[in-house]
Amino acid sequence: MATKAPLLSQDLKVAMKDLRLGQLLATLPERILLAEKGAMPLQDFLLGLFNDEVQRRRGAAASRRADHAGLDPDMVFERWDKSAKVSLDRRVLQELSSLRFVDSQRNVVILGPVGVGKTFVASALGHLACRSGFNVRFTRADALLRSLRQSRLDNSREALMIELAAVDMLIIDDFALEPMTRDESRDVYQLFVERTARAATVITSNRDTSDWLALFDDPLLGQSAVDRFRNNAYDLVIEGESYRGRLKPDVEKDGPPPPVPVVKVPRPPRRRRRPKA
Repeated sequence: MATKAPLLSQDLKVAMKDLRLGQLLATLPERILLAEKGAMPLQDFLLGLFNDEVQRRRGAAASRRADHAGLDPDMVFERWDKSAKVSLDRRVLQELSSLRFVDSQRNVVILGPVGVGKTFVASALGHLACRSGFNVRFTRADALLRSLRQSRLDNSREALMIELAAVDMLIIDDFALEPMTRDESRDVYQLFVERTARAATVITSNRDTSDWLALFDDPLLGQSAVDRFRNNAYDLVIEGESYRGRLKPDVEKDGPPPPVPVVKVPRPPRRRRRPKA
C-alpha cells in the first residue's frame, strides 16, 4: 500500500508564509515523504529544500531584472538555433559569456549584415548578466536618441544621462544606421565618455566602427567618441545567412490550429525606466 504524503499543520503553513517560504508548500509534503523513504538526514533534507528556494528566488530576481531591462524573453542562448548557417569566433563568444568584460568595464561591438543574429546575441548576453545580478538596459539606438532629445525639452537630460551612465550593461541595438544631428553627436560623445572604463556597453551595428565617424555631425567629437569606444571593446563579427528566416511562422511546425479562436490573456504592462525629476 502506497504511503500517503503527510498533512501540513496550519501553524506550519502560516509560519512558512510569514518567512516568505510559501512557494515551498505545494511540494513540501512529497519532499518529506521522499526524504522519509530514503532515510535522508534532516540536515540534507533542509539543505536541499533551502537550495531550491534560493535558486527559485534568484531566477525570479533575474526575470525581474530582464523585464526591467527591456530584454526579449525568448532571446536567450538556450533557444539559439545551433543549426543556423552563421559563423563567428567561438573563443570571443565564450569570453563574452563569462561576463568578465562586464566586471572589467569593457565594451563589446557586435558587427554583421542584417538578420544574422546580432540582436539575439546581445540580448542573450544581457540575460546572462541579469542572472548574475548585474543591472542591464536594452534600447534601440533610435529610441535612445529620441529619449535624449526629449530630455532636453523637459529638463531631464542630466538625470537621464546619469541613469544611462550608471547601468552595469547598456545594450544599444542598431547603432549608426543614419547620420546624427549635432545634438545627437554630442549626446553619444558624452555617453561614451561617461561610460568608458566605468561600465560595459554592448553595441550592435551593420557598419564597421571605422564607418561610424562619417555619421557624426562633428568629426572631432566623432573621432574622440569612436576612438574611446572601440579601443576598449571586444569585436564579435557574425557572418552568414539571415537568422530571422528560422523565426518565420510555419503552419507545418505550428501543428493544427486550435478548434476555437484564441482568447487574449491579460498581461502585466512592461515597466519602463523613467528618469527622476
